[in-house]
Amino acid sequence: MNMEILIIDDDKDLSFIISDMLEGYGYNVTCATTAEKAFELLSYNKYHLILLDINLPDYTGFELCKELRKLSAVPVIFASARTSESDRITGFDLGGDDYLSKPYSLKELLSRINAIIRRVYGNNESEKIISFGNININLTTRNVKKNDKEISLSLKEFDLLKYFCEHINTPISKEVLISEVWGAFSIVDPSTLTVHIRWLREKLEDDPANPKYIKTVYKLGYMLEVD
Repeated sequence: MNMEILIIDDDKDLSFIISDMLEGYGYNVTCATTAEKAFELLSYNKYHLILLDINLPDYTGFELCKELRKLSAVPVIFASARTSESDRITGFDLGGDDYLSKPYSLKELLSRINAIIRRVYGNNESEKIISFGNININLTTRNVKKNDKEISLSLKEFDLLKYFCEHINTPISKEVLISEVWGAFSIVDPSTLTVHIRWLREKLEDDPANPKYIKTVYKLGYMLEVD
């Protein structure tokens, strides 16, 4: 299957360089310089990953991602010169799956894209399904349903949920969760994990303020508690 990537960035020269590199590795790449053009392309094309700048001439990448998440769970990598902690947290909070600070190397970009593509689309094993309460999780197809209605999770939200499902009723430290979900050498602030836990609770729990499943473990981290 040919993987389709959409680059949304008003820097045409940079988009051309990235596009040329990715196409050399077998990806099909389309570029948009505005959010308006991106929405037009998204209305009639299916993409497997989006590389999204934050500073666009008509919308912000944050606004675009927020609207996109109402319609699709396609993986989104933010790529921006905005490197503050608040921007990174906002990107994840709105459903971004990764955040790459400019300037970055093409090698690192390719590595991150390959990792996401493998994780989301490269699993050919027989389906593994976990159910508890009104939640049904297909770890193979990465589909999650609550009360038989599909729930859209970002890549990192699902990876976090999957790790919990693989360690049911086991207290897991924040450090281990960050290492296993974001990568052993990733520089991720604990607040990023907190954001993703909150998002999972809001999507899965009937009462997010008093979670039944995703429990906080005092002075340690979190646990997926299932009877």
